[in-house]
Amino acid sequence: MEAFMIEGGHRLSGTIIPQGAKNEALQVICATLLTSEEVVIRNIPNILDVNNLIKLLKDIGVEVRELAPSEYSFKAGNVNLDFLESEEFVEKCASLRGSVLLYGPMLGRFGKATITKPGGDKIGRRRLDTHFLGFRNLGARFVHVEDRNVYELKADKLVGTNMLLDEASVTGTANIIMASVLAEGTTTIYNAACEPYIQQLCHMLNEMGARISGIASNLLTIEGVSSLHGAQHRILPDMIEVGSFIGMAAMIGDGIRIKDVSVKNLGIIPDTFRRLGIQIIEEGDDLFIPKQGHYCIDSFIDGTIMTISDAPWPGVTPDLISVLLVVATQAQGSVLFHQKMFESRLFFVDKLIDMGAQIILCDPHRAVVVGHDHRRTLRGGRMSSPDIRAGIALLIAALSAKGTSRIDNITQIDRGYENIEERLNALGAHIQRVDIC
Repeated sequence: MEAFMIEGGHRLSGTIIPQGAKNEALQVICATLLTSEEVVIRNIPNILDVNNLIKLLKDIGVEVRELAPSEYSFKAGNVNLDFLESEEFVEKCASLRGSVLLYGPMLGRFGKATITKPGGDKIGRRRLDTHFLGFRNLGARFVHVEDRNVYELKADKLVGTNMLLDEASVTGTANIIMASVLAEGTTTIYNAACEPYIQQLCHMLNEMGARISGIASNLLTIEGVSSLHGAQHRILPDMIEVGSFIGMAAMIGDGIRIKDVSVKNLGIIPDTFRRLGIQIIEEGDDLFIPKQGHYCIDSFIDGTIMTISDAPWPGVTPDLISVLLVVATQAQGSVLFHQKMFESRLFFVDKLIDMGAQIILCDPHRAVVVGHDHRRTLRGGRMSSPDIRAGIALLIAALSAKGTSRIDNITQIDRGYENIEERLNALGAHIQRVDIC
């Protein structure tokens, strides 16, 4: 088991380049199962969740070649369907949240998929009803195999239909899209998620021969085709990592440039940090965050306390609420954070309170942060990362704290951030990865 030892208080400066988007990578890699031809994907992040998914594809018979750093070729010409019914496959899926994205392409191309409860973050209930209701609308049926405690998803033929999703689930939308592209007839998906990840998936599928329209809206129309062919695709920069670096630069930076961020795909993220008083300068496709000696939280026009809440795109992504909350601890003013989508994601704030932050956890979904305005520095401590995003938020807090901190369970951070200690140490951080008993 590994941990991070962080010597806080060292100012950071320089240039950092964001990795490829984790959430997009999981979707487009699974989409390679929809064709027997070669699909080349560039800018794949070298992170635990993505690497484990690639290993799983190899296990089921996909030919995977690393063409260059962050560039892979996938060819699903000889998928081992028998392995999909094995206990080994079920166990591997149960430990990897991204495995849920296999269901749509497997059902769409092969007419069957084995479903188990996927692993991942401990951030509350993450139901899969949207996925299954969509599959059922397309004509799939479920069979519960009691002795294995799995469901088998089967369809002799998927048929396009009109559907209204019960929620704008990103992975649910992705799965239904991937199942629909090879279905017979036309499928319309209303209340579809429209995050850049979904847009990128649709663009790649269209390059493969799919016929998807309405991209970037919440109403998608998919005209089914008989087969898909190979294509090439480049993954966007990870907007969650960009947001994490903005937060880090605000807390402990002496001037940090975040290069090649794809500003047009960041949506409301920069403006949300600006509402906390953070100065962000856009220079071409780069963001420059100068030293923030002092930043003041906005209030609403009527003078009431600022509230920041997560919402489906183009609202504030829930993946950045943890980072925004940490940044607010050193602002001037107060802000209410409302994490609507996951009921356990704010529980990490007790660790920030132990570090000296002034936070009131109102309930599992809401927390009020009273900013220190740099009058009091957070103090180092020992903590454990409960999920990917809380992990990076705690790392940012530790970098700004006085003294030495230890973060356990950093596998959670490795799931989403590529070589994070090396990249931050290059900016002046003092982070050491250590083995612990």
